[in-house]
Parts: sequence; C-alpha cells; structure tokens
Amino acid sequence: MRIMIVGSGKVGYHLCEKLSVEGQEVVLVDRDETKLRRLERELNILPVLGSGASAKVLEEAGIDKTDLFIAVTDSDEVNLVACIISKHYNVKTRIARVRNEDFFSPGTPLSEKALGIDMLISPDHAMAEEILQLSLMSAAFEVADFAGGQVELLGYVVQEDNPCIGLSLQEIQDKGGKYNFVMVAIVRGDTTIIPRGLDRLEAGDKIYLVARKKDIKSVEPLFHLISRNPRRVFIIGGGKIGLQVAKKMEQQGIEVRLVDKDQQRCQFLSEQLEETVVLNCNGLEAHDLLEEGIDQADLVISVTNSDTANILSSLLAKHHGAKKCITHITRPDFIPLLGKLGIDVALSPRLVAANMILRFVRGGRIVSVATLLGSNAEVIELKVPNIKLFSDTPLRSLQFPQGAVVGAIVRNGEVTIPKGDTRLNPGDNVVIFLRKDALQEVESFFEE
Repeated sequence: MRIMIVGSGKVGYHLCEKLSVEGQEVVLVDRDETKLRRLERELNILPVLGSGASAKVLEEAGIDKTDLFIAVTDSDEVNLVACIISKHYNVKTRIARVRNEDFFSPGTPLSEKALGIDMLISPDHAMAEEILQLSLMSAAFEVADFAGGQVELLGYVVQEDNPCIGLSLQEIQDKGGKYNFVMVAIVRGDTTIIPRGLDRLEAGDKIYLVARKKDIKSVEPLFHLISRNPRRVFIIGGGKIGLQVAKKMEQQGIEVRLVDKDQQRCQFLSEQLEETVVLNCNGLEAHDLLEEGIDQADLVISVTNSDTANILSSLLAKHHGAKKCITHITRPDFIPLLGKLGIDVALSPRLVAANMILRFVRGGRIVSVATLLGSNAEVIELKVPNIKLFSDTPLRSLQFPQGAVVGAIVRNGEVTIPKGDTRLNPGDNVVIFLRKDALQEVESFFEE
C-alpha cells in the first residue's frame, strides 16, 4: 500500500516509523528540509520537500498513485486543504488531524462527511477518551480494545503486597477454575517475557492480560486486583483536555475538582460545568490542595501545558496519598522513566492520536494495532488466511513465532480465549501479543 503523510512532527514520525516497518511504501511531505533529511536517514521513507497544501507538490510526490493520505501538520487549514486536494486524485482513504473544537460539535456543518474526509482526529479528544477509559479501569495502567470492544488487553503492576507473588501462572490459572483469560506478557525491568505455565510473578512486574470484556470482573480477583469507578477525582489543568474529561465525569456522577491557576479560565470553566468544583490555585500548592482533600483522591489527572508541572503535581499528589495518577507528557521518550518515579500512567497525546490513526487505517489482513507505551511490544488483530494447516493443527503444535502469543480468537462474532488444543479457522480474527522484533515473522506466518 502506498501511504502519503503530510507533516513530520511527533504524530507523523510515529506513523512513518510504524508503517514503514510493516513494509508499506511511505512518502513523507514537509517544508522542513533538515527534519526530512534526518528522518530519511532513520526510516525507510521517501521524503518530498514542500507544502502539503500545494497541488503541485502533491503531484510531484505521486498523489495519483496513493492509497492512503494522512495530513498531520500543526495547521488545521493545511491538513484540511491537503485532504480536499487529495480527493480529486481518487485517494481511497483520507485522514486529517484538527484542533478546532467546531469540527467535533454535534450537528456541525464541518463534519467528516461534509468535508469528504474519512477520519478527523484531535489529539486532545483522543487523549480525553484514553483518560476516561483508564479512569474506569482503576487497577489498570493500560487498556486497549479489540474485536469491536468485546476483547480487552489490560496492563497491571504487581505490587509488593500482592499474594500472587511467587505463584506460577499455572497455579493462578488453576485457582480460576475456568480458563477465561490469557497472560500474554510479563514486563520485568527492560525485558518483555512471553510467559509459560511455570513462570512466576515477582514484585514490580507489569503483567498484560487478554480477556473478554464480560469476564474482567472475575479475572481481576484472581490477581487480587479490583477496578472501581473513582469517586473523587482531581484534574490539574483546565485546558481542553481537562474540560472534556470533567464534563464526561460529571455525566457519570463522579465528584470532580478542577484546578487551574488562571482566574479568567476558572470563570469560563465554572460557566461550562455544572457539578464540578473549580479551584483557582496552582497545582503545586500542597496546602491548598490538601485543604480540598487531594490526599483522599481516588485519581489525579495532570493535564497542564507543562510537562514539568504535570510530573511534579502527580508526584506531589502520590506523596500525599492519592491512589492513582494519570500524567500528560509531550515527550514520549520520557514515559519509561516516569514509572520508576512512581507515576502510574503517563500518556502522550501525540502517540495516543497516532495509535488511534493506526487502528483506523490498517487494511488487508491486519485489522487493528495497539502500541503499548513505554514498552517494546504491540498487540495486533489479524484475519486468518485460508490455510488448511491452521484448522488441522492445535495451537500447541503450531510452530508459532517466538516472542508472540495468541490472546483471543473471534469466530462468527463470538470470542474464545484459546487453550493449547484450540484450532484456528480461515476467517477467524486473532488477537496476538508480540514483541516488536517479532512482527515481520508473525506476518509471514499468516501469509497464504
């Protein structure tokens, strides 16, 4: 597939990296020659210098031979004009990143359909949705949906007081009585382990489970984990993300306190929100926050425009007793470091948006992909080809690629958590956890 990406920022880079690794033909258009040359050295892409809003530049880049067009510059106008131009060259799929809230208002004349664009995505909206999903799974630090929401991959940290420490995976599964989940990975330090039955849990392990959504409430207690909706939430930062999250949480009856140091912004927030308590103070003022009960918070969400303020406010809240924190950070390369500092979840809006685009654009056999932040692992959902070997051979006997494991199978709309004697049928969708270095081997394994 030939993919053209306009914009070489964080989102564009992440998309180029993922799609080029998969063997796609990626063309990157940008006005910054220095950045283009650097990315050309690092990635397997074709760079084109110029504006994505120029029909001449797009023609030189081969727009007439492009299957997928993605515009992710920092300018809404450039992204929209670029997508509209691409429409005249019969590009099959067009995606634009936009920041203006008007594009997402109900009944807006600027909708995807009206503009002829297949997907409009806002990093702020994507971030707010990710935060809300993580808020409802309070014990998890990572959540990803597959099979149309029927299957979830959940990441948990094994705390030092967890009774499962020292137990093998087989012993934990035996306690469950019913085989309704797969532990697809243990991340221990910098090592990702594809576990087997005899592997034992250690304190500090990050474990990843795949289960049917309806089974999660019965699976979590096996690991002495319980997710509950938060009752009291503090949001530090009253920008677009903070406001969106507060509105959604109000609808769910959650007690929210929204903190912002700008007095005029606080006045605006008070007019937009009905039940949320808006506090005009600094997210680093421990005295003021303790008076409001941040030490009793189930969740603290730090989403100011400053990475430093977000990190420090999260650490301050955790120090005073907040149960969980979600931290906005613009530098994705810092994410692995924050867990070591005690921050539960670190999210980059650019990576969240890029991953949402990747899930939308996957064509052919790959249905969906999720990149696990701060790790060298991915989860893919792909369609099983018409190969007799699969239906004749149980999973335990297939020479499945090292560094990968099947977490779930979707057949005729029904989800099965596989056992060793499970067989794959042509047309099945399989959810596979894998280390990034195993991706090409897994794709080759499923080639017809």
